[in-house]
Amino acid sequence: MRLTTIARMDLAAGTVHRYSVQVRPVPDAQVPVSFDQERHVSLGSRPGSWIAVAFRPTHPAAREDLARAWHAVIARHGTLNTVFSPATETPTHDAGPPTLTSVEVRRGAWTTPQAAPDEDPREVLRREFDRACDPFAAPSYELCVVEPEGGRGGDSRPTVVIGFDHAHVDAWSLLIVVRDFTACLADVVNGAPSPGSNLPQAPAFARHTAELAARPPAPDSVRRRWEEIMSAGSGEMPVFPLPLGDISAPREEVVEVHHVLDTEGVERCAAHARSAGTRMIALAVAEMTTTLQERGADGLRAVFPVHSRTGDTWHDSVGWFITNSVLDCDSGDPRECGRRISEAVALGTHPLEPLLRPWGGMPHTPGMFALSWLDHRRLPVDIDPELEPQHVSARICTTGVMVWFVVNDTGLHMRCRYPDTPQARDAVGGWLRAVSTGISRHAEAMLVKPPKMQAELYR
Repeated sequence: MRLTTIARMDLAAGTVHRYSVQVRPVPDAQVPVSFDQERHVSLGSRPGSWIAVAFRPTHPAAREDLARAWHAVIARHGTLNTVFSPATETPTHDAGPPTLTSVEVRRGAWTTPQAAPDEDPREVLRREFDRACDPFAAPSYELCVVEPEGGRGGDSRPTVVIGFDHAHVDAWSLLIVVRDFTACLADVVNGAPSPGSNLPQAPAFARHTAELAARPPAPDSVRRRWEEIMSAGSGEMPVFPLPLGDISAPREEVVEVHHVLDTEGVERCAAHARSAGTRMIALAVAEMTTTLQERGADGLRAVFPVHSRTGDTWHDSVGWFITNSVLDCDSGDPRECGRRISEAVALGTHPLEPLLRPWGGMPHTPGMFALSWLDHRRLPVDIDPELEPQHVSARICTTGVMVWFVVNDTGLHMRCRYPDTPQARDAVGGWLRAVSTGISRHAEAMLVKPPKMQAELYR
């Protein structure tokens, strides 16, 4: 799946159509809100709180068939049948926790949003999702389809683009949505009475939230480690350690995408990691740490999202199965970085709310630095590349630095979002280029190893 933004997604000129379902509240059907959902939703209504997935069905499909397939997907996933409400009529950051209730999803209608002549459909989609995929919208997702003008090279397949407020989905969920949608669409086209009935069971995300809240308290060693982490940041989350300029208010974002390694390069880099007794992610973290230290930083301290889909119960469910940890590395030794990564993942297996309660929850720190790693090849959900899938991010204003690494069947890709200031363009942009070059060197190292060493790697 290609990692991109609404401004850079691959999309031919065409007309955008939207399908908006109708919802009706279910009486006395409140469901639990996860710690991370509450943190996201409590920031209130705002544009750009969404993520989207885009793909092209392998065969042309009528809009009515797309709508029927979409309803089958919605019916499978509990989180798509819930709606957030603010604690007060005018939600603010201090208004109190939001509530989440179940709703009955009913048939909607196709409409065509207004667009200026020759307006880029990406702008139309952005406007639609900023409006419809709001934390407090009912529902906070929308199905759109872009029908190409005359087809691309005779290809008349539409592009399906589905946006969600982030509180209901994570990156893994986007893969599930594509898989389920295409399976349900095939059933609809073939006249199956119950589209999607052959798909795996998908327990509701609210059940996961309840189970997480019912876990026993974290061990004292974990609590002490979180106390050390928060004390090191004076009660704040890690910030990017190089100059970002004036971020007293959110700035327009800069998004850089680096295609670091192709498929063969990934295999060579992974082999080099194995020869060093570690993994490719540890090599990447070692490069990030070293290049930061070369620029005067003490090392790498970053918020480190980890998934909470423990076991295989939740592999086929849509939801925000993401919690946060902190990755702290002051050594460029890949093996030491590997140990620090393992520690961060272990910290992220415990519910955060009771651990961060002394600091009022997870602080929203200006300049916050976060680092994500997702290897699609290791996920149990497989997506046909012929669907041309794209993970589409919103355009936002920001004060922080977020780096995503994605490994898929086309290679290793690095995307970064940071505030648009001269200092950040220089500091973050230069650092990203150095990291990309450093990771590439690990792959190139395998090209100069003698055959005997290469053979020894696989004994």
